Amino acid sequence: MRFYTHIIWNLYLVNKTEFYQELLAQTHALLHGETDLIANMANISALLFEALEQVNWVGFYRVIENELILGPFQGKVACIRIPIGKGVCGTAVLAANTQCVTDVHQFEGHIACDATTNSEIVIPVIVNSVIVAVLDLDSTRFDRFDQEDQDGLEAIVEVLSNTIG
Repeated sequence: MRFYTHIIWNLYLVNKTEFYQELLAQTHALLHGETDLIANMANISALLFEALEQVNWVGFYRVIENELILGPFQGKVACIRIPIGKGVCGTAVLAANTQCVTDVHQFEGHIACDATTNSEIVIPVIVNSVIVAVLDLDSTRFDRFDQEDQDGLEAIVEVLSNTIG
């Protein structure tokens, strides 16, 4: 398996659409033939943490018995358990859709696992119409994530969902 990581490590070498297309191709290559959810989440966390600029945390929370439990991640230590409906991650599960927050300090009920985080995006991982996890990305920069990021990350999460669905 060969990765062309030199193409994607610097977001400024290509536009965001091309960047995410390349990242999606790498995701397909990484997950090809592997059905283990934890292994695939670990590799996606590492890939995104290395590839994306201005992120300080990338990882997954798994839905287990009506709460979110920390899964594979890259970054500082994190909250271990998050109730469904609480914080950005729990809200993404309750609402069953992506939450893109430009300023987490303005998000009612935000859970500050890392006080330096200023913006966040959370994408539900859906398998057979059931949310099994969320992908969570944090940034110290306000307004770090936009619609192109959301579209690209949702496509990556869909690849993950398809490997286990």
